[in-house]
Amino acid sequence: MGSTRNKEVLIDLLQREGNNVCADCRDEEPEWASCNLGIFLCQVCAGIHRGLGTDISRVKSTRLDNWDDDQVKRMAEIGNEVANSKYERFLPMFYKRPTKEDVDIVRQQFIKAKYQRLEFCNIDKQASYNSPTKEGHLLKKGKYKTKFQSRKFILTRQDNKIKYYNKESAKQPKEDIELDDLNAVFVPEKMGNPNGLQLTYLKDGTTRNLFVYHESAQEIVSWYTAIRAAKFERRKVAFPDREDSELAKDLTTNFYCEGYLHKMGPNNEPYKKRWFTLDRRKMSYLEEPMSPFPKGEVFIGHQDGGYSVDIGGPDVKSNQGFPFTQKTPERLYILCAESHDDRERWIMALKKIIDTPLTPQDTRLATYLSSKRKSSFKLKMN
Repeated sequence: MGSTRNKEVLIDLLQREGNNVCADCRDEEPEWASCNLGIFLCQVCAGIHRGLGTDISRVKSTRLDNWDDDQVKRMAEIGNEVANSKYERFLPMFYKRPTKEDVDIVRQQFIKAKYQRLEFCNIDKQASYNSPTKEGHLLKKGKYKTKFQSRKFILTRQDNKIKYYNKESAKQPKEDIELDDLNAVFVPEKMGNPNGLQLTYLKDGTTRNLFVYHESAQEIVSWYTAIRAAKFERRKVAFPDREDSELAKDLTTNFYCEGYLHKMGPNNEPYKKRWFTLDRRKMSYLEEPMSPFPKGEVFIGHQDGGYSVDIGGPDVKSNQGFPFTQKTPERLYILCAESHDDRERWIMALKKIIDTPLTPQDTRLATYLSSKRKSSFKLKMN
């Protein structure tokens, strides 16, 4: 078979069901492949495959490289669906499959677990994150200090908690965190560490932020996955009649939007620069990106409850940048982004939330913030 004919066959194979998305992250229109594994890949995942070594994965471009007959035959015989039936045979429902929006560590460790460590081919290789208890040490940032220190962490499914201890000999934990209220998000850019993980949870009516990492990318992802596994197991017990695919949704959720904005005070006070984080329906603003507690939090409800976001704002001077207004039933939040694109990013993220109906978990969050928060404004349920 000639090289031109081989290219035509590859193009045809790329149109087939399953091959038209990346075998790992499911991004559309892959143009790369692993000729020995028989799978089609996007450019980013192909780069990670190269790092595995040619003994595991041999990467080629479907359009730029030359293919011999045997290689094309192997691609035709295997393809993404057949390969995934082998390499993802025991992929847990709670394990985070990467998407093109995820940070590097999520994608890298998924691919290494899948092809290098073969964790999804053998359940016994999943013990580091799929066990009743996980114990170990993570480097944790001090509450009001920049220094990271090693702390013992223990996660127990039976108690539905993750605890950490300030001293190795301590009998009582420094913090005892309910997993139901916990979100875990990789934030490498914010922390300046490729393995940086942010844990957020509700404490005394407000959000507490913990920043941790481990020198080993595999180990920090194991902790992240153990949190997801424990939350999934609890949901299965609480809702035995629901499908696993439904229970696995939103075990952890990436922040919808983050960055600096300028915020006007409640009584037309001068603008102050704050770090904003949009964590599902909770918009927090902080003095610094890694502050332990927010200065304030705003629940973002549904449009039928009086929530909206619009470009501009009342009495906003042109030198304040690119203004927009977040409306709640209680007040208007006048905010300014530093660029047009940044404003569009925030407005799109907020509109997506406002257009989405509330879940029971959302109502619980609104009630919690409304009844216990100690900041200068109150949130009221509609």
